[in-house]
Amino acid sequence: MDLRHVPDLDSLVLLLEVAETGSLGRAAARHGVSQPAVSARMRGLEGLVGFPVLARGTRGSTLTPAGALLADWARDVLDAATVLEAGIASLRADRAGRLRVAASLTVAEYLLPGWLVRLAAEHPETAVSLDATNSAGVAATVLAGTAGLGFVEGPDVPAGLQDRVVARDRLVVVVPPGHPWTRRRGPLEAAELAGTRLVHREPSSGTRTSLELALAGAGPMATPLLELSTSSAVRSAVEAGAGPAVLSDLAVRDDVAAGRLVVVRTRGLDLARSLRAVWPVGQRLSGPAADLLRIAARPSR
Repeated sequence: MDLRHVPDLDSLVLLLEVAETGSLGRAAARHGVSQPAVSARMRGLEGLVGFPVLARGTRGSTLTPAGALLADWARDVLDAATVLEAGIASLRADRAGRLRVAASLTVAEYLLPGWLVRLAAEHPETAVSLDATNSAGVAATVLAGTAGLGFVEGPDVPAGLQDRVVARDRLVVVVPPGHPWTRRRGPLEAAELAGTRLVHREPSSGTRTSLELALAGAGPMATPLLELSTSSAVRSAVEAGAGPAVLSDLAVRDDVAAGRLVVVRTRGLDLARSLRAVWPVGQRLSGPAADLLRIAARPSR
């Protein structure tokens, strides 16, 4: 598409104002600029289109026949530009007032609700939708542009995403009351944990990935006893006596305090991990996404 002879919108507006007022001076006053500026703009327009658009005289300026035809076309162009501007404004307003967040299950259940309460207090007009999934699902959703901001708990950030640590967490080994590990005198060693059949989260979850990384040097891991897709399901299975599990401290804190689960001490294991916000590389967060990131990264009191 060759648009080299198409004037800019401001020049077309000035052309119509000259046509309506019959004077460069009156058009300048209406537009809030000087008369020489309008005159120079009209000469530039004529040079661009390649024909005279104004007949200048002592009593004012009138459109040439070609200028009148150009003005008619300009009205259609400016009407279309007005519709376009209104559409852009509507989309900007919609984007500013809506935010879709993708979060791993641990973050979604135990941290995000508090962050969203603070976001709602600061920006009550913002509507937030949440996609709670595992860390791999969060990464895929954010990379696809479906979510404006994501939160993951895995140790690695996939290519194409930039990240910021927003919280710290640690994994703990939990068993039901009465389990033999509750009576042991010494801490649980990494090799023994690796060789025990556990109730696991699914392989693509951040919790499972973090545990596998922590046990990487402790020998091959035993076949899972169960693989469940949520921390709540794993927790319920452990409470029912299925076997030990490794979960986020955030996920089991209330059950431990209530005596439904017992934390087993470990040795030789680094089970600390970082929880991260993620968004596409090269993208600058703005609006509700930037506000939520700021709230999430705010130090806990």
